[in-house]
Amino acid sequence: MKPLFGGIEGGGTKFVCAVGTGPDDILAEARFPTTTPGETMQRAITFFQQQENEHGRLAALGVGCFGPLDPDPGSPKFGQILPTPKPGWTGAEIVAPLRAAFKLPIGFDTDVNGAALSEARWGAAQNCDPVLYITIGTGIGGGALVNGKLLHGLIHPEMGHVLIPHDVIADPFPGACPFHGDCFEGLAAGPAIEKRWGQKAETLPVEHAAWDLEAHYIALALTNFIYTLSPQKIVIGGGVAQQAHMLPLIQKKVQANLNHYVQSVSITQNIGDYIVLPGLGNHAGVLGGVALAEQALLS
Repeated sequence: MKPLFGGIEGGGTKFVCAVGTGPDDILAEARFPTTTPGETMQRAITFFQQQENEHGRLAALGVGCFGPLDPDPGSPKFGQILPTPKPGWTGAEIVAPLRAAFKLPIGFDTDVNGAALSEARWGAAQNCDPVLYITIGTGIGGGALVNGKLLHGLIHPEMGHVLIPHDVIADPFPGACPFHGDCFEGLAAGPAIEKRWGQKAETLPVEHAAWDLEAHYIALALTNFIYTLSPQKIVIGGGVAQQAHMLPLIQKKVQANLNHYVQSVSITQNIGDYIVLPGLGNHAGVLGGVALAEQALLS
């Protein structure tokens, strides 16, 4: 019998909970809105209690959550959400209520680090290291697997808030990030697209100028990440990247930015297999929770 794991993808808009052993064995799944910390965590706890009654005891739990957060088990704030623009969630306890309810090993990291782990374990980035996972939607975040381990440091990567070139003549939009204005997220996340053009990204036609500008900003950020992390695979998740015309546009602009400086056939000849969509689809996040649970059990 394989160990049974519980996984959580804790997003700013919704939480996804699942029980299983991996992508081919998900026994149950639940999705519900992210409301208050207390109500949201209680719904997750109730789900896992119900699944234990039906399928047996869980071996471990894993949580990939929106941040910023504290992933350091040695820190007094481990398992908490750090100051965040999401109302009511600064200081929210994520790990503590789960530990009190289940007394199990618990893996805890950012949602994008979790997705990087699941894509490397089961998805589009198998047998690759380093792996970079970027999500572009309501916000922008990035996670990385380096030398077999998820990247941490002072806290964790905050790739959505890197500063990228912004030509204010070509694009006078000041940016939408409450902390930095025109950082990567402030220029290219879903809310920035809506504020700049006056309508939601999903309503913009394929030929709209928004998409070329969006690909431009994404390609600039990816170019910097390629130079710094030298990933063997880049996986792009989130709603913006799901637009069918976007990925080839991003790939082409990344090649142009690099201008043959990085001499790797992955970029010069096989860019279509280098910058890719998640192999696990929209389950990359919650399977990240499962992968974090598996990791917590083995550590």
